[in-house]
Amino acid sequence: MTRVYDDTDIAAALRRHEHKDLLRFITCGSVDDGKSTLIGRLLHDSKRLFEDQLAALAADSRRHGTQGENIDYALLLDGLAAEREQGITIDVAYRFFDTERRKFIVADCPGHEQYTRNMATGASTADLAVVLVDARKGLLPQTRRHTYIASLLGLRHVVLAVNKMDLVGYDFAVFETIANEYAALASSLGIPHVQCIPLSALQGDNLIERSQAMPWYDGPALLEYLDTVQVDRVEAEGGFRLPVQWVQRPDRRDADRDFRGYAGTLVAGRVAPGGAVVVLPAGRRSRVARVLGPEGARESAVAGQAIMLVLEDEIDVSRGDVIAAGDDAPEVSDQFAAHVLWMGEGQLLPGRPYWLKLGTRTVGATVSALKHKVDVDTQASLAATHLDLNEVGYVNLSLDQAIAFEPYAKNRALGGFILIDRIDNTTVAAGTLDFALRRAGNLHWQHIDVDRATRARSLGQAPRCVWFTGLSGSGKSTIANLVDRRLQAMGLHAFVLDGDNVRHGLNRDLGFTDEDRVENLRRVGEVARLMTDAGLIVLVSFISPFRAERRTARALFGEGEFLEVFVDTPMAVAEARDVKGLYAKARRGDLPNFTGIDSPYEAPEAAELVLDTTSAPAEELAERVVAMLLGRG
Repeated sequence: MTRVYDDTDIAAALRRHEHKDLLRFITCGSVDDGKSTLIGRLLHDSKRLFEDQLAALAADSRRHGTQGENIDYALLLDGLAAEREQGITIDVAYRFFDTERRKFIVADCPGHEQYTRNMATGASTADLAVVLVDARKGLLPQTRRHTYIASLLGLRHVVLAVNKMDLVGYDFAVFETIANEYAALASSLGIPHVQCIPLSALQGDNLIERSQAMPWYDGPALLEYLDTVQVDRVEAEGGFRLPVQWVQRPDRRDADRDFRGYAGTLVAGRVAPGGAVVVLPAGRRSRVARVLGPEGARESAVAGQAIMLVLEDEIDVSRGDVIAAGDDAPEVSDQFAAHVLWMGEGQLLPGRPYWLKLGTRTVGATVSALKHKVDVDTQASLAATHLDLNEVGYVNLSLDQAIAFEPYAKNRALGGFILIDRIDNTTVAAGTLDFALRRAGNLHWQHIDVDRATRARSLGQAPRCVWFTGLSGSGKSTIANLVDRRLQAMGLHAFVLDGDNVRHGLNRDLGFTDEDRVENLRRVGEVARLMTDAGLIVLVSFISPFRAERRTARALFGEGEFLEVFVDTPMAVAEARDVKGLYAKARRGDLPNFTGIDSPYEAPEAAELVLDTTSAPAEELAERVVAMLLGRG
């Protein structure tokens, strides 16, 4: 007999569904441990698939499956053509399902080492990790790597799913050995809650209900555990935090022309009208006049809800600011110790500029120091000068603006960040803030009465930084020297910063690796800026092979103060000159990392002046530089 549902039944069911608790979890571990099969079987056996999905799964199993005439449950998750061709998971696959008690969002993460960054993406929003282990193989390096990343990203609850127990005869001793070894690993990483479950994803043992094949196991089945586990959410504790995503102002049709609301998702605590607030990083204070939700005014809001706040006072609040409880505010700093997982195809080099995005705020950032990298298999700290793809490092970060933050262990939203490449806007790293560098908070700009404008007037000139770049032997130093002599003859005050000369003193501790080149140019850029503050025209003659470092140097100066001069000389011509014999040594292998031979040179894309040294003598080219300077005052 078919049951007839009325509107009341449907409304009640929708209300129950709306108020169910949501648990986000990931499945991770080494390749071929059965992650996709586990989730596919879980969806199938919990009756969460529609008829058309079941029909498609049966058809796909016949075409692409690995289980003969049986259903291949992994195909529910492996949707990319490349995944089905290779029988592996590449991208993170998200699926939604629910039970009578709880809603779930599960992220099936790839197992291959090269896709570790994809796993980190899934873990960044999860509450719990299901780490699979093949009972035949035990803990593998990728098992340890994923567990370390899960702990780094703040997951405090882990299910160790010892899979494929059917292939070891459901042997308790095998399970116990793996469970004990993993418990020791989790303890060393500070993961407090670990539930070990023996199962067979393919056969369905201990997935939905306890299996008769393993009578020695008296713990919960996987779905039973997921349905009942209580996950600690520290964001619900302490004062409220609202990263401002959008500032709403009225249009001409609105009756309240003075309305100003600050919208975002509450990432911690509880807020109600009348509460004292502080707006960070500026520190302006006010009180909450109204709390608005999608349905209108409300008495209060809690962490996780999208709201809009109206304040009693008209103060400056912008996107990226954080509105926080006035008596329990987060810290503000521009210097941090942090862990980063490097996701870029190139290397992370200290000193290079990036964008840092934390919550709704984006600021300029550099890795000021790479303290060490972490061996994610053993958790040992290793000396390093750079990070490669999928490596984890412990770094000091320097920002160009102060931000409001909290340690990641306390608040993910205000402690988790990404680094973005400034050139192509790709995400190159994900990271967690550990603490502010206290010493940085004690540093303040000292006011100097005689400013750069006064010094420039006293010298009768406009300060400039002329940055000569080109291959070794291109003629940079020759032209810079001629420009210096010409400016001195005209009564102007200039100084040459030459690459070789600087390496005899200020940068004598640096070599010629990519990391040392970045630091070499960072120091020179800072010195050049100080010299322009003194009113001088600074002529910088450095190979400076990387665009990123030249762009960083340019950012130190005001509009029109930095002039890039590309001394364009073909490699063959520069090598033929070779007055220092450097190319010959590099060709013999005596000079590793030599620009143009085994280290790249990135030519400027938009230099203020390009000098072709094959078309005119050095004296004429120097006059062009002087003419450019005079034309700019």
